[in-house]
Amino acid sequence: MEQVKNTVWDVLIIGAGPAGTSAATILAEYGHRVLVLEREKFPRYHIGESLIPFTFVPLQRLGMIEKLRRSAFVKKYSVQFISPNGQASQPFYFFNRYDRDTIAQTWQVLRSEFDQMLCEHAREKGAIIKEEVTVKELIERDGRVIGVRAEDQAGHKTDYHARMVFDCSGKEAFTAVRHNWRVRDPYLNKIAVWTYYRGAKRDPGLDEGATTVAYVPEKGWFWYIPQHNDMVSVGVVAEGKYLSRDGVKSTEAIFQRELEENAWIKDHVACGQQVGPYFITSEYTHHTKYCGKAGLLLVGDAFCFLDPVFSSGVLFALKSGVLAAETVHEGLLANDLSPARFVEYGRILRRGVENMRKLVYAFYDLNFSFADLTKKYPTAVGEVTDCLSGDVDKDYDQLWKWVAEFAPRPQELALGGPLLEQQQMKVAEMAGR
Repeated sequence: MEQVKNTVWDVLIIGAGPAGTSAATILAEYGHRVLVLEREKFPRYHIGESLIPFTFVPLQRLGMIEKLRRSAFVKKYSVQFISPNGQASQPFYFFNRYDRDTIAQTWQVLRSEFDQMLCEHAREKGAIIKEEVTVKELIERDGRVIGVRAEDQAGHKTDYHARMVFDCSGKEAFTAVRHNWRVRDPYLNKIAVWTYYRGAKRDPGLDEGATTVAYVPEKGWFWYIPQHNDMVSVGVVAEGKYLSRDGVKSTEAIFQRELEENAWIKDHVACGQQVGPYFITSEYTHHTKYCGKAGLLLVGDAFCFLDPVFSSGVLFALKSGVLAAETVHEGLLANDLSPARFVEYGRILRRGVENMRKLVYAFYDLNFSFADLTKKYPTAVGEVTDCLSGDVDKDYDQLWKWVAEFAPRPQELALGGPLLEQQQMKVAEMAGR
């Protein structure tokens, strides 16, 4: 384990997932003193295995592309959609719109290996990463976060101080839960049940690594993600009341029953062997009121997590990690880490989230189909492809006008800016009454 000699760090990061390690890599590369505290021992299991094309941009900034090209991860060139009766759409090949040697080719990753690669890369750049250390609380002084109190496996508590703390704690949302900043999405609250198969069917050639989205009734869907070592990740996502209908509660029973609801999925897993446990998670989508406050910035899933139908989680983790690091680097150079400096950070992230969120809402609307949309408006194909691929900073106003003819447009959530000093004072005053 690395020797931790510094008592005051430039940036302390809670969590060594993609958000935390991407931020750590860039900050350390700039020469800042960076400490990452990670609760688990790596490598560790994690879901979220399919990268979308525009992850290329932050991965290139991190210097990870060549390492990924040398990896065993399955190359992904496309996505396809399957109706419940098993009829498959034509694959949507990314290279029909993007450069084949860069954005148009991405990967299906095993997260234990992918996250370990990112972790080691951050260490190579000079970040200090301590594993099996659990952050218990934030340390604050005069309304500003100045560090964290953490505990190791032996039960020893240590205070770590830093000029900035990044909460990259993932779906656990360390800060949002403790500060009551967590906001449920009005509609996107699904349940996922998943497992793994060895030796299941793969399509040939370029389609071997395709992500497949296969529909089941009531706008539920399966994911089918081919991985290396002859493994496939298979999961079903739907409303809890649908998956637990007729009183079925066992995760295995839910999964096996849903296999009967899509002929393509049933056929593809038939020749494989189910291995390992069945997993379940619920209430996927959450947002936060603020992206941070004095001395604190929320990054990755700790800031927001969207329904996984379009595999945007790792993109937003990497994108926000890079953006947070660049923003704080500028703040450290200017000796200005006031919350007002993070207004643009929060605005950029929320814009991307809202763009993807509108498409997710449309996907789940019973009156909407991409086929109907693109038949009426053929030029919508490119716009939809761009958003699904992760080019979330574009102006999609025309696309949303077209989509609104088929499905209601969700109201944008006025969230995600920093908690400014004057707001914090007002909150403190109200709490003291």
